[in-house]
Amino acid sequence: MNSHKNAPLTPKGREAMVRSVVGGGLSQADAAYQFNTTPKTVAKWVKRFRAEGVDGLRDRSSRPHSLPSQTAPATCTVIEALRRQRHTGKQIAAETGISPATVSRILRRLGLNRIRDLEPAEPARRYERATPGEMIHIDIKKLGRFDRIGHRITGDRTGQSKAAASAGSSSTSALTITPASPSPRSSLTRRSTAPLPSSRRPWLITKASASPSSAS
Repeated sequence: MNSHKNAPLTPKGREAMVRSVVGGGLSQADAAYQFNTTPKTVAKWVKRFRAEGVDGLRDRSSRPHSLPSQTAPATCTVIEALRRQRHTGKQIAAETGISPATVSRILRRLGLNRIRDLEPAEPARRYERATPGEMIHIDIKKLGRFDRIGHRITGDRTGQSKAAASAGSSSTSALTITPASPSPRSSLTRRSTAPLPSSRRPWLITKASASPSSAS
């Protein structure tokens, strides 16, 4: 019991109350009035003190000594076996003659109240090698640019950057863009995107106009 050590009717207060009756000469009614309790409570603690001593003044568990209405262990075993055969709670209750609430409580205590608990998920499998280098990791995004065995296998890094540069230049030079021919209607309605001549671009500042002679 989580209480203050000097609170009344704790083991220490009970001992003082009992000793006032046993050795102090007080009646149970006077001790009850002094310790703010009932004579029945005083008689209970005096009886425990005379039978067990100071140890009898400690708190005891309120759990009953026997449970006559408890489900038999054999019935719990049958319920578990039926559950592992994928029977529902209502089916188990109908077959065993027990209420569905009792079946649900037993399954919850056994950890089988959910179907997924019958077959736990397998642990993740990790593939490990005895020595490093037995497995080759390939970046599939760069497979199209491989023209020879890489330096990770051969150990030769010479010429890697030049080969990559030549491969990139050859791929860009071979690429041609063919613009689609516009339809007659689109050529009339759309504005031309051709650059304007320099005479029609007043914002263009040439070197001649920006020279000191022209400014003077």
